[in-house]
Amino acid sequence: MALFKKLFKQTFIYGLATVLPRVLSVILVPLYVEVLLPEEYGVYASLMAFLILGNVLLSYGMETAFFRFVTKKSSDTKKVQSTTLTSLTVSSLVFLGVTLLFKDSLASISEFKPEYVTYVLWILTLDALVVLPFVWFRANEKPMRYAVIKIINVCINLGLNLFSFLALPTLAEDSAFWAPFWNPENKVAYVFISNLVASGATLLILLPLYVKIGFGFDKVIWKNMIRYAFPVLIAGIAFSVNEAFDRILLKYLLPADVADTQIGLYSACYKLGMFMTLFVMAFRLGIEPFFFNHSSQKNAKDTYATITKYFTLFGCLILLVVVIYIDLFKRILIPNSQYWEALKIVPLILLANLFLGIYHNLSVWYKVTDRTKYGAFISIVAAGITLVLNYVLIPYIGYVGSAIATLVAYGSMMVLSYLYGRKYYDVPYQVIRILSFLGVAIIFSAISFYVFRGNILIGTALLLVFIAILVYFEKNELLKVVNK
Repeated sequence: MALFKKLFKQTFIYGLATVLPRVLSVILVPLYVEVLLPEEYGVYASLMAFLILGNVLLSYGMETAFFRFVTKKSSDTKKVQSTTLTSLTVSSLVFLGVTLLFKDSLASISEFKPEYVTYVLWILTLDALVVLPFVWFRANEKPMRYAVIKIINVCINLGLNLFSFLALPTLAEDSAFWAPFWNPENKVAYVFISNLVASGATLLILLPLYVKIGFGFDKVIWKNMIRYAFPVLIAGIAFSVNEAFDRILLKYLLPADVADTQIGLYSACYKLGMFMTLFVMAFRLGIEPFFFNHSSQKNAKDTYATITKYFTLFGCLILLVVVIYIDLFKRILIPNSQYWEALKIVPLILLANLFLGIYHNLSVWYKVTDRTKYGAFISIVAAGITLVLNYVLIPYIGYVGSAIATLVAYGSMMVLSYLYGRKYYDVPYQVIRILSFLGVAIIFSAISFYVFRGNILIGTALLLVFIAILVYFEKNELLKVVNK
């Protein structure tokens, strides 16, 4: 049980570092909508989608490979660290140099201003250069350092955005000194400049870790890591399709006169799924090094099974709480009632992200057995499902089709990972119990949302019944955790 307490503590700290950037995005959306024209906001959103894919490409699976090789008993830890640092540094700098040479061509092809392309290229490079330092903190179980630096990044980004859009225009009117710094015709630039400065400051803070780790290169280690990392890269690309392509497909598959409005409704209500998203992200950050560090323990499989069960239980509680009290949350996060018609996607998005979280737990089998190619295969299948279902459903049911596609895609990843895992690394998951709790949570959520929507008393009663069921069947295990 001490292991679980340690895991939960690290998950909380990583969660804090994960929550704040997401909270930043939520805080800034009303600001951006207020100060940017719709087409300007579209430029920003489109480039952010490219950033998602670019981050995957520039880390090329080395984060997961680092965890795997640095925890192997037969590995030379120092050589693994220095080789990874050298590989990511060289590849990032080469990427920056080559792409800056062709930035005008890239801008022409992508139909963005060369200035914006330049910002994105620098942000991508700076973010890639801090991949290894952050993963080093996680591998060495230093969550507080990880969290503090992440929080500094968020504060710089938020502060510069607020200054740029709330203070700088007034300063420019009142002072000749500030006037040259404000260009109301190019407001999007300030969004990227804020991000760029925050990324640059983060790298400066982490530079001492470069010295601590040191540069070095072992060709054999690097080849083995790349072999391990390549399927992770493919999986990452496929995963970025699942994460971002629904907005792109909505834009091109819906009639032009309603597409932007529909995307706005969908994206705003999608924010209510952030509660589950944050839980899943924080848990994944804490669980990945835990999986590798304890893979050699005799009771590792039993531990993995227990963790997956309790992850699912907590996820079910989040699902119920958000669905039951959705009319309270909407007033806080989406105060504009014009967006509320898309609230029907929220239960689907919450459940989809819960499936994704369960998949992350189940994926331990291919990571600790060095079968990452299966992870890539599963993600590719899910990406295919995302593309096909969006293409088929959007013309008929709009953004609801995108939500359904997300649910089916993540659900397929969960099921496929479980089935393959039974063959290659059979973990004794309590499948019947997990499915029972999950089923009850889904039924109670559906009853609250589709039958008694807005009835807080009935919704709360359903939540209390679920908690009572959970305590009744899990009280012995829960008492052990509390008493330890």
